[in-house]
Amino acid sequence: MAYRHVASLLFLSSVLAMLAPGLCGAAVPALFILGDSTADVGTNSFLTNSKVRADFLANGIDFPNSRPTGRFSNGFNSADQIAKLMGFRRSPQPFLYLVTIKAGLRRPKFRGVNFASGGAGILDITGKELVVVPLSEQINQFATVRSNLTAAMGATKTAIFLSKSVFSISIGSNDIFGYFATNSTVPKEQFIITSSLYNLGARKFGIISVPPVGCCPSQRIFNSTGGCLEIQNDFARSFHSQLSTLMSRISSEIPAIKYSIGNTYEMTMNVIENAPLFGLKDVETACCGSGTQTCTPEASFCSNRDEYLFWDLYHPTQAASLLAAQTLYIGEKKFVSPINFSELAEC
Repeated sequence: MAYRHVASLLFLSSVLAMLAPGLCGAAVPALFILGDSTADVGTNSFLTNSKVRADFLANGIDFPNSRPTGRFSNGFNSADQIAKLMGFRRSPQPFLYLVTIKAGLRRPKFRGVNFASGGAGILDITGKELVVVPLSEQINQFATVRSNLTAAMGATKTAIFLSKSVFSISIGSNDIFGYFATNSTVPKEQFIITSSLYNLGARKFGIISVPPVGCCPSQRIFNSTGGCLEIQNDFARSFHSQLSTLMSRISSEIPAIKYSIGNTYEMTMNVIENAPLFGLKDVETACCGSGTQTCTPEASFCSNRDEYLFWDLYHPTQAASLLAAQTLYIGEKKFVSPINFSELAEC
């Protein structure tokens, strides 16, 4: 059974490679990205006191011109890869950058905004001491964007524009990390994304669920065998299950909502269990830094980065992010449902 899913993914990847240049294009007028460090493209670089930053090498070593941009990756991250598949050059610019430039939120070729912040969570308390932008504040920032669009385009055109745009959300892992680090008593049911964006005009939601966080290099050290920390993985599975139930209920009550949920738990475990078939040789350790060492300006990093699943103690490599994006975009229902991101973009 596992081999069948691997074969399907490899086939879909080859099809996507042939079709990608002609996919979607103008079908999605704008992309709005909310989330954590898996989607951050520089937000935290604008937070002077933030303790979660990636604006230094070796981050960005495989990005154009080998420059660190604030992405927690050796190159493009998941936000970039999804944006490319939807016809964009890469992820939209960070909100905190756009507000610093003239007409940043009102430029004629407005294609979206990235609000994601490394270390952020669904709960405001998550990452608070690290100085990050939690999901609630990201939604407030989008409200500002909507106001600017309304002032520039008018209410009717803005509503149509937003209804055709895609809202990609990737968050939740840090809430789980924080839950175990602080022995929190918050029940699992609280780790759920709300539908607040709907009231601001969003209609298409591409949600990336929590991966097997217990398999990150940072968590394996707590397992005497070096294996995945299953208690955290249990939370990841529960998160996806409850999120799926919630979105199904919301969409039944509000038919205008269209959504796609990526089961990154299943996606990632499929890769870990069948690594050679995906061209990966290391799915347990970090390419940048090693053991308990974080990816710092002084840390060493591997040369065969495309053969690693993890770039650092928490984040995927550019190669792994591309594989995930391809699966989200045209994957089968085991990995993304009730429709995939390609179908979401076109609906």
